[in-house]
Amino acid sequence: MIVFFIFLLILGLVITIHEFGHFIVAKKLGVRVEKFSFGFGKRILSKKKNGTEYSISLIPLGGYVKLAGDSLEEFKNNPDEYLSKKPSQRAQIIFCGPLLNYILGFLCFWLIFFVGYPTLTTKVGGLIDGFGAKDAGIKVGDKIIAVDGKKVDFWEDLQMAIQAKKAATRVLLSVLRDNKEYAIEVKIKEKQLDDALGQKRNVGLIGITPKDEIVKVKHGFLKSFVLGINKTLDLTVMTYKALWRMLTGKLSIRESITGPLGIFYITSKAANLGIVALLHLVAVLSVSLCIFNLLPLPVLDGGHIVLLAIEKIRGRQLGIRAERVITQVGFTLIVSLAIFATYNDMLRLFGDKLSKFIK
Repeated sequence: MIVFFIFLLILGLVITIHEFGHFIVAKKLGVRVEKFSFGFGKRILSKKKNGTEYSISLIPLGGYVKLAGDSLEEFKNNPDEYLSKKPSQRAQIIFCGPLLNYILGFLCFWLIFFVGYPTLTTKVGGLIDGFGAKDAGIKVGDKIIAVDGKKVDFWEDLQMAIQAKKAATRVLLSVLRDNKEYAIEVKIKEKQLDDALGQKRNVGLIGITPKDEIVKVKHGFLKSFVLGINKTLDLTVMTYKALWRMLTGKLSIRESITGPLGIFYITSKAANLGIVALLHLVAVLSVSLCIFNLLPLPVLDGGHIVLLAIEKIRGRQLGIRAERVITQVGFTLIVSLAIFATYNDMLRLFGDKLSKFIK
């Protein structure tokens, strides 16, 4: 029950921030906001203030902002209606929703680096047969403090330094054992592995696994700011690369798309790991929602921005019939994607149980 509450809280935060982006710019540009709703379906709570109805609805898997005159069928040519504004102004209203999601993601990453996050030390927990570390005399419990003279503090740094040595035949490790420092030369073995995007790449390996020793790492206010920016940009680049690989068929869509059920499962795992893991989940979801919403597909914010660009070039709005067709196509696409993602989540999480039930 607590996990479900956390799931709703995270989803609510990400969605509310998105809708607030549309809301605040619409208000600034003089567009009347008729409704600001968290959730869909039957209203649970509702309050009207300054011409806007604020409500919480029964189904908390979404939300929306209803702007006055946002469709040709409702438009009455009043100055406070959405369609009375210039295409550039309407684009600002649409774009600010994803933008606030992106900013939220960055703020979460910034906070994670500032308050501290757990990470593995460079202490060796295991040795793999057939690799250089065991043959060179590395022992379980050794702490690797440098690679070819370059200091490494955490397991991630050590892993990156070793994997980058794929072209080398040997690497010199500085090892701390029983408070004494040793220099040990280790043979590198090159191996092909799949990365997070399913791409095969050659890396250098020495055959060690980490010990279950975790330390908390935190950074100063300004350094955390820079690290937060870098992390957000890295996630953005990786997401767009993944989308391109899915589009070109090089990455499985089934293995890459997660729906509400999958997000709930991830939330339950993150909740057990603590507040930092939950902050990381919010950051990833928020940045991902921004990127997804800016895709040039009907109904999504990116699709609306494309249509506004076409309107700007044509010098006139699309007709009612074209608007209806685009809305229907977009709605069908989103619903189909949601059904596919949910079905995929069920197979991924409960595939074994479902197969037994069917039999």
